[in-house]
Amino acid sequence: MAGLSGLRVMLALAGFYTALGPGANPALADAALTALRVGEMRRLVVHETPQSVPEIAFADGAGAVKRFADWQGRVRVVNFWATWCAPCRAEMPGLDRLAREMPEVAVLTIATGRNLRPALDKFYEETGITDLPLLLDPKSAVARGLGVVGLPVTVVLDKEGREAARMIGEADWASAEAMAVLKDLAAR
Repeated sequence: MAGLSGLRVMLALAGFYTALGPGANPALADAALTALRVGEMRRLVVHETPQSVPEIAFADGAGAVKRFADWQGRVRVVNFWATWCAPCRAEMPGLDRLAREMPEVAVLTIATGRNLRPALDKFYEETGITDLPLLLDPKSAVARGLGVVGLPVTVVLDKEGREAARMIGEADWASAEAMAVLKDLAAR
């Protein structure tokens, strides 16, 4: 029973913190960007004022240290995922397509938590992922720093590296609606 009670508390806190998060009221967000939020993108929380994010290091597949600033000057779609997360796995091909079709946007898929490298490599190979970098956050430091409490979560950083928007849950990031929102952000 203690496990179920703890889960309820964790889910309640996640909802509470999400509701209190900056920009949780999309009605306050930029009118032009808000108008583009149709279809699945209605779930995208657009911040009225972009929020600063901590600059926490993560690694690429070769072990090199990476930071969000490495993609400075570009809109960054930062997706937190894990090999054990079915919705995460389902949205990866769309993220790969987004990276291919919108090279002006940096699509950064960060495997957070305990993801074994052979499982990551196997997943990329089996699904034909070719345009996404393999990025790792093995201790979930980046995810925690950005307030990620579940997976998948996608954080959209503006060209200055500030959080402009956030989506909790799976989405088709290669959809026309998603690309319209990202094109608007990239044009700013």
